[in-house]
Amino acid sequence: MKMNFRIASTLALAALFAGSALAEEMVKLELELPKPLFAGTPKNVQSANLERKVVVPEIMVPKGTLNIAAGKEVTGSDDFPVIGELEYITDGDKDGADGSYVELGPMVQWVQIDLGEAKTLYAVAIWHYHAQGRAYRDVVVQVADDADFTENVQTLFNNDHDNSAGLGIGKDKEYIETNKGKLINTKGAKAQFIRLSSNGSTGSDMNHYIEVEVFGK
Repeated sequence: MKMNFRIASTLALAALFAGSALAEEMVKLELELPKPLFAGTPKNVQSANLERKVVVPEIMVPKGTLNIAAGKEVTGSDDFPVIGELEYITDGDKDGADGSYVELGPMVQWVQIDLGEAKTLYAVAIWHYHAQGRAYRDVVVQVADDADFTENVQTLFNNDHDNSAGLGIGKDKEYIETNKGKLINTKGAKAQFIRLSSNGSTGSDMNHYIEVEVFGK
């Protein structure tokens, strides 16, 4: 009798897990890319921490995953951008031409997106500036439960190899900007706020953002 009960329990659990698997059907995340604005690999990008071969990760996400950052409010460390508006970062326009990007001042600057409530995150895609091949310095992507970034702070990407931005030493590589952007696997992190930092680029001391997409449910 006990054996039959164990078998029945095992079968019930198996059915439950099978149902969960069906409910969370996984699909490959496909980005909608803007048109490329330059061809070839720039040879004037100098960095000891540069990833020469661009590898776009294959990220599997639950079917129905959306860009939950679309249209969300953006704040930043520079209240008066040199060019453009912070709202450009979540407006859906990924084109690299004038009128599509925001330019922040020199040194370490950050932008922050409020997702409205804590969400499960599967990927982040970033387009800094792709009209010219360049590598941005000290790119750090973090998430947290609060706007001040004191609660449950998690670092998702960090290519600051010498802690010049003061957010810790990262193991990720700098990369050359293209129309493919930078796709980061967030591995199901849960948070309400996402903050992206940078510290100029190999092209100039200024900081730029075209678009940031956050994929979650």
